[in-house]
Amino acid sequence: MTDHIFLLHGLWMRGFALGVLHRRLMEEGFRVHRFDYMSVAATQQHILTRLRAGMAECAPDAVHLVGHSLGGLLALRACLEPGELPPGRVVCLGSPLKGSAAARAFAGWGRGGEVLLGHNRQLLEKGLEAWPGPREVGVIAGRMPIGLGAMLGHIAGEHDGTVSVAETCLPGLAGHCVVETSHTGLLLSAEVARLTTQFLREGRFGRVPVTDAG
Repeated sequence: MTDHIFLLHGLWMRGFALGVLHRRLMEEGFRVHRFDYMSVAATQQHILTRLRAGMAECAPDAVHLVGHSLGGLLALRACLEPGELPPGRVVCLGSPLKGSAAARAFAGWGRGGEVLLGHNRQLLEKGLEAWPGPREVGVIAGRMPIGLGAMLGHIAGEHDGTVSVAETCLPGLAGHCVVETSHTGLLLSAEVARLTTQFLREGRFGRVPVTDAG
């Protein structure tokens, strides 16, 4: 049986941003698919329908989801939609599962800010209350405070420059860990790729070193 991974990028990104992570996960033996979508212009339902259709095409093999930022939220939403999907796990990288203060700050700019967040504005602002789904979900958060979100205003507690560590925590998660990297750096870090691989295979994270050399 083949283990597939669908990689989902975040807001204002496209699939090419996932290139380094894609290569590293392929080297671990996974069959990796970059799921490219229009993060602002496309409706959430359109994105979820496409994603679920792609996952279904891989049945009966296992299909895992790895989502960065907004991509992690969309991955979880896809798994809550009615209908069966192939088995697998989910890893969210720096995803504001409890809602994003940075997104709410953007929305506070008025119509211009709302347009920048697109059709996924509500999901980004409010997030989820808990994870009730059947899949095991692990989260990797960063705590290197370098990024656009930090420039917009104060982000409480440890953060990766865009999303706070507290915003990535959610009741019902199977695993949560924090590494020394920024929001974008989560996609480039060798340690994040290692932790992602371990969770997808075992449903848990192993030891996380104090520093992340990338």
